[in-house]
Amino acid sequence: MSETAGFPADDVRVVRDLAARVMELAQSEEYERRRRRWRDVNELRRPDRAPVWCRPALSWREIMPEDTLECEDPTCRSVERLLRRDLYKHWVGDDHIRPPWWSVRAIIRPEETPMWGLPTRQSIGSTEQGGFKYHHPIETPEDYEKLRVPRFHHDAAATERAASQMQDLLGEVMPVRVEGYPPLIPMQQYYLEALRGMGPMMEDLAFRPHLVHRAMAKLTEGILNAMRAAEEAAVLTTNHHEPMFCSDPINDPPAEGPVGLHNLWVAANSQEFDTVGPAMHEEFLLSYQKVCFQSFGRVQYGCCESLSHKTDIVLGIPNLRVFVSSFWSDLDEVIAACGKRYCIMWRQSAAQVTLPDTLDEHRAHLEAGMSRLQGHFYQVVLRELETLHGHPNRLRDWARLGIEMAAKYA
Repeated sequence: MSETAGFPADDVRVVRDLAARVMELAQSEEYERRRRRWRDVNELRRPDRAPVWCRPALSWREIMPEDTLECEDPTCRSVERLLRRDLYKHWVGDDHIRPPWWSVRAIIRPEETPMWGLPTRQSIGSTEQGGFKYHHPIETPEDYEKLRVPRFHHDAAATERAASQMQDLLGEVMPVRVEGYPPLIPMQQYYLEALRGMGPMMEDLAFRPHLVHRAMAKLTEGILNAMRAAEEAAVLTTNHHEPMFCSDPINDPPAEGPVGLHNLWVAANSQEFDTVGPAMHEEFLLSYQKVCFQSFGRVQYGCCESLSHKTDIVLGIPNLRVFVSSFWSDLDEVIAACGKRYCIMWRQSAAQVTLPDTLDEHRAHLEAGMSRLQGHFYQVVLRELETLHGHPNRLRDWARLGIEMAAKYA
């Protein structure tokens, strides 16, 4: 088979055809209207209506099975997959946006592996439905002493090779942009759970609090090292171009050259601390996360956990802009706490959307919620979808319903 730019010619043709279609969308007036909608709501300006957006997550395996892809080369195949996802999201019709370039992440590596001194995410079981089980290397309280604080370096040569390879593949159809971001973010509870496991971590919070504090201090130091490495390598780039975070430029970033952490969004949550009370949440997690948050320009906090009984501590986060109200949160309490000082990301239930035969129950849910959110700044977001449950048009139907309701209560 003949090759072009180091890749099979047929694969290059497929990728560039897809990239041309995606570029046309990214530069369209419709996508600019969507960007304006996102920017307005995240800048606490009144948009024409609330943005409505979904992320298929694991349901991609049903939407786009691997045997539907055309490319044979692994790199071409991965690019094809992502471009086809953009085109699918355009078909869904939600407020999907994407920038008119291909992003290559600057490669920032830990100086030693395993990063924390102990191997994490080692599978000891999985299912075809996506279930998994990991080995947690901190098996005893004494194992906490094995925890190491990582340091990081920017692999400039590897970054340049990756960017050059993508530009060779995409040619003049789509520009390539190297984007830099810290390799670790303020998700101390996520890293600790990977090391210790949920049950033992909860037990340690109750009976060995000094060990949790020491671990959180080390994890925080590692995260700060990752943040410093990215900033000192001068590879940071603005990240206000994507759904959920699309906004005006933050803190006047320079027109050219690297930016600082204060020009960036950061998203974090406390899912593993969902059942932990507000006082312990603040003492053992949020107090450490805040040390990192204060360096960023904007913060989004929350995910699938309920934070409606923790609004006081969450609203104490420096530079908080987006408060995530999960399906399990009390929306009225979140609205009362946030007022019009923050943007509320109103998360939907994947099960309520995908499992029933109709969207009737969800329609009533959306109507009830948006009637209360009217006059406030909010996004409507559906994420963490594991399956479409045999409803191939469900996300398109959901997007139309969400947009209808958002326009009604604009």
